[in-house]
Amino acid sequence: MNEFVTYQSEENYVIVAIKNGKANAISHNVIDRVNDCLDKAEQESKVVILTGQVGIFSAGFDLKVMTKSPEAAKELVTRGSQLSHKMLSFSQPIVIACSGHAIAKGAFLLLSSDYRIGTEGDFKIGLNEVQIGMTMHNAGIVIAKARLSEVYLNRSVNNAEIYNPKQAINAGFLDIIVPDNHLLPTAIKAAEMFSKLNKKAHAETKLKVRKQHLQDLEEAIQLDLESDISINS
Repeated sequence: MNEFVTYQSEENYVIVAIKNGKANAISHNVIDRVNDCLDKAEQESKVVILTGQVGIFSAGFDLKVMTKSPEAAKELVTRGSQLSHKMLSFSQPIVIACSGHAIAKGAFLLLSSDYRIGTEGDFKIGLNEVQIGMTMHNAGIVIAKARLSEVYLNRSVNNAEIYNPKQAINAGFLDIIVPDNHLLPTAIKAAEMFSKLNKKAHAETKLKVRKQHLQDLEEAIQLDLESDISINS
């Protein structure tokens, strides 16, 4: 749909790839385009494979925006949380092919999808907000609580611990890891499998399973709107 996010439609699935520079940063433009791609995939009634560039899924929010002002940080973080809500309540299965590093919002996208496939290698996955001076936002805590065990929740959110792909499975960021050259083929195989699910049953069951989580996330997003979000020096 633009040079930062591409959309490839196949018979039973679509591949949405984020390609936004060295850090593959999540900017307003990227969020706009990912939202557009999700809408299009929903119209086509197809499973979504979300991936990034070779070696990096995403290093998180665009720091130029995050450090511009508290208002700018709040706006971008809020839109990122709303994207997570959309993914968590999305009617079609979302498979992430994590092509490398996944930090901050990149890791939150992993926690917002249905199935997460990582690639073997010396990659970093986790939530580094506290490390860079950001008090974790309410929505981030809610998203993390739903997918991480209590032990890893504290290690990840409070201590900003970063994991390699194998450790990220135990923490709850990934479901499986595969060699780099198997990443997309494995994601496609998973998408083909998920395409055989009854679509109505999948969508309705997902909303039932995540009902409380989605309600908590909506409340957290509202709390974040009423708070300041910024990077501390």
